[in-house]
Amino acid sequence: MKRNEIDAKYKWHLEDIVDGDDNWEKLFSECEELIGGFKAYKGKLGKADSLLACLKLSSRVGLMFEKLFCYARMRKDEDASVDKYVGMTDRAMGLISKLGAETSFIESELASLENYQLMEFISDSDFSDYDFYLKEVMRKKEHILSEKEEKLLAMNNFDGQFQEIFTMINNLEVDFPTIKVGGEKVKLTHGSYSVLLANKDQRVRKAAFEGMYSAYKKLINTIAATYAGSVKKDNYYAKVRGFSDGMQKSLYNDNVPTAVYKNLVKSVNKNLKYVHKYVSLRKKALHVGTLHMYDMYVPIVKDAELSVSYEKAFDMVLEGLKPMGEEYISMLKTARDTGWIDVMENEGKRSGAYSWGSYGTHPYVLLNYSGTTHDIFTIAHELGHAMHSYYSNKSQVYDKAGYQIFVAEVASTVNEVMLLKHLISETNDKAMRIFLLSYYLDMFRTTLFRQTMFAEFELKAHEMELKGEPLTVKSLSDCYYELNKKYYGRSVRHDDEIRYEWARIPHFYTAFYVYKYATGITSAVSIVLDLLKNPDSLARYKRFLSAGGSKSPYEILVDAGVDLATTAPYEAVMKEFGDTLELLEKELGEN
Repeated sequence: MKRNEIDAKYKWHLEDIVDGDDNWEKLFSECEELIGGFKAYKGKLGKADSLLACLKLSSRVGLMFEKLFCYARMRKDEDASVDKYVGMTDRAMGLISKLGAETSFIESELASLENYQLMEFISDSDFSDYDFYLKEVMRKKEHILSEKEEKLLAMNNFDGQFQEIFTMINNLEVDFPTIKVGGEKVKLTHGSYSVLLANKDQRVRKAAFEGMYSAYKKLINTIAATYAGSVKKDNYYAKVRGFSDGMQKSLYNDNVPTAVYKNLVKSVNKNLKYVHKYVSLRKKALHVGTLHMYDMYVPIVKDAELSVSYEKAFDMVLEGLKPMGEEYISMLKTARDTGWIDVMENEGKRSGAYSWGSYGTHPYVLLNYSGTTHDIFTIAHELGHAMHSYYSNKSQVYDKAGYQIFVAEVASTVNEVMLLKHLISETNDKAMRIFLLSYYLDMFRTTLFRQTMFAEFELKAHEMELKGEPLTVKSLSDCYYELNKKYYGRSVRHDDEIRYEWARIPHFYTAFYVYKYATGITSAVSIVLDLLKNPDSLARYKRFLSAGGSKSPYEILVDAGVDLATTAPYEAVMKEFGDTLELLEKELGEN
């Protein structure tokens, strides 16, 4: 479907960010001019008045750039074949490179100050908007380079280029085949793939699976070279800044101990028996002689799929999230009715889903709604992100509103888990109960266990590069294939195509991100159990949503009642998985 064929009620209103392309051009020129003003503060940041003026200019320009980049990039995401918005996105990327070069002296100059000077600024009420930023400068001082070195790094405009290359390959270059479904020819797309993998006919699932990976295999050498470049870039920046590897740098930037990453992988590996048991149970429930990787998403009970219209799906989300309170529900309705959400798939549109936006404007949600059960939960998930941004932006000043990626998946997963537990508790239909229990288990499998598998793959790929081992199609695919066998166990056939799954994962180009989905569900389950047991804890959860980046993400989670430095959250999530597995076994045993 072409974009102009979609009803306006299913499209977002990006004019709320910038009122049209002409105004974007005016804002671009104004922002470009302001960037030149930073040089007036160079060498003067030890003085309170100069520093405050410089930081205020940085906030002003940063907010303007957010609007410029969000508008251009989201227009491009509507349809990547529109050259105008591809060009505007590139220009915005060039502007951020210029901004980085002109402001590179700020952190290095602040890092050269004595701690007592920084503490004087931090304790000054005039700097209340910037106190946490200044504390972070103190924390990161040892990894901030000289002014000249910071400027050279800022002038490099390839930091996001590997991600951009993969995005263009993934959205425009991958040539998906046509397969037969019920005697009719159906074109594979990113959106239709998940639908086809849930098809009752194993032959359809097999054709979709093989068709998907045949398309990626045609470009596998290009994709491998792109990902290898991305990994090298990660490790390069890490070593330049004095870190041992990309993982350490990534977690340090988020102010998260590397022990959290390692503890997650260790805890999940310790409990892989639950996944193996569930896979075995799935094989029995599907009554297949051989369970394949393309059988992992089909419902294990017939005629219980939640396939509904977008409008009905949204109503289900509203009902399931009622424990969040009237204000929260009211804002979800506002999001639905006032152009926050881009709903339908169209030619050239970015695949998947996300929530994004700029400070001072309501958040946005991109969907590719096709009516699957997964799509229903995606609405809840992305609205969780949107509400997290809404409350943080509403409660915090610009420089404290942006929350760290480490906590970014918590609110979204809280919504998913809350909705699912509501649906399970409300249904009296046995088949639907089996379906929902298995869906919950699949949420654990895909969000906790599978994302941890991804995290292990990323870690191994970066370790291979550090050791000088070439990142080739074979080395990357062999590594991924062995992990797949470890995580899914012996009850499933590890079809050869699955070794190439790494090649279609966009998040790998934002290194050491995916593990946060796993810590996110760990935190979310703990929060949901607390909310359902103790409604008074809603106020504490709202404080979490409103905290933005006013503290370290670890501290913010501790305030929400989740301490990932202890084993308690991991034990809770594994118990929830095990208990749900027992419930499913009981339901299936009574059939």
